[in-house]
Amino acid sequence: LCNCSAVGSVSAAECNATTGQCPCLDGYTGLRCESCAQGFYPERSSRRCRPCGCSPPGSGSPQCDDSGKCQCKVGVTGLKCEQCSDGYYRFNDTTCEPCRCNNHSKACNSSTGACLHCQGNTEGKHCELCKEGFYRSTHPAHACHRCPCSTVASTGTCQIHPGETAPRCDKCRTGYTGPNCNQCDNGYYNSDSICVRCKCNGNVDPARSPSVCKPESGECIGCLYHTAGFHCEECEDGYVRDPEGTNCTRKEATLSPETREFTTSAPNASKATSFSTAVINSTLSPTTIQTIFPISSSDNSTSALADVSWTQFNIIILTVIIIVVVLLMGFVGAVYMYREYQNRKLNAPFWTIELKEDNISFSSYHDSIPNADVSGLLEDDGNEVAPNGQLTLTTPMHNYKA
Repeated sequence: LCNCSAVGSVSAAECNATTGQCPCLDGYTGLRCESCAQGFYPERSSRRCRPCGCSPPGSGSPQCDDSGKCQCKVGVTGLKCEQCSDGYYRFNDTTCEPCRCNNHSKACNSSTGACLHCQGNTEGKHCELCKEGFYRSTHPAHACHRCPCSTVASTGTCQIHPGETAPRCDKCRTGYTGPNCNQCDNGYYNSDSICVRCKCNGNVDPARSPSVCKPESGECIGCLYHTAGFHCEECEDGYVRDPEGTNCTRKEATLSPETREFTTSAPNASKATSFSTAVINSTLSPTTIQTIFPISSSDNSTSALADVSWTQFNIIILTVIIIVVVLLMGFVGAVYMYREYQNRKLNAPFWTIELKEDNISFSSYHDSIPNADVSGLLEDDGNEVAPNGQLTLTTPMHNYKA
């Protein structure tokens, strides 16, 4: 009997009379067509032989296991080895190449090779670029670090130029300057970490000094046109606003017609010294006044003495006179106190008293004292002074002779 497989043979009753080989269907092999041929695998449910269908470029052989899975090459995956594994992409029709993501991603598009999910603040087809706002350091790892550039003061992007180790911001916004755009430009000052334009009312010359105001406070530098003040908003001393309120013009000096006298006196002084402003008004010409109080010919400043009012001038004179009077009085008082001290020293009676067994003797420290009264030394009414200068002390019990 042929005993051919009813599933794998053409006819179960026909076989080779000499060898007994049954005629097998495609995909079957064996004497009785009971096995699957190479490139086929037995289906578990029906036990029929199905083709493996392995992809020739991706599989190492056309044979597959009983589950139909082909033996794939490195970098190839799938039941039939028809797709590239993670980290690989289809370089050509025959090979899967590793993804080139510069170690910033492990996956890429299996067809184009474009890297997916770039890490370390990178971007690009191969994760070779830094994201906007980041720069690539010179470290061997080539990590991307955030730019030290504020988006308020700059575009926020930066890069390291050849020969430098620190990043430099690409472009600063108006009013900012410096490698990292963290400084105020000329004509601007720092106001709560924001650069604000200097407010000098047009009374400064940027050509003369590019920094028209102090960068830390905003105070204007070099006010022109006889202006002054924090923002050059006022006129200098001796200048006033013109009727239009735009320019500062020189203030005309006027002399007060009032007459004021200042008198000083000192001890032992017989005459008083007086100063009359009326005399100055009547006797001094403008040329003479300018000679006494010189006025500068500069266009930017005038003498302070020539610009002060007569009231201020009189106050100054009065202050000087008071100071002189106080000094003179102090000097006279000092002389008087010194002379009194000398008189007291010379007229002071200094006595030396010596007690003995039967008398008391005393002598003056200064023998030339003409007014010394020894009778006042003892308060007893019975005291007597002898012609020879001896003092007799009398008591109800004893008599003492000095």
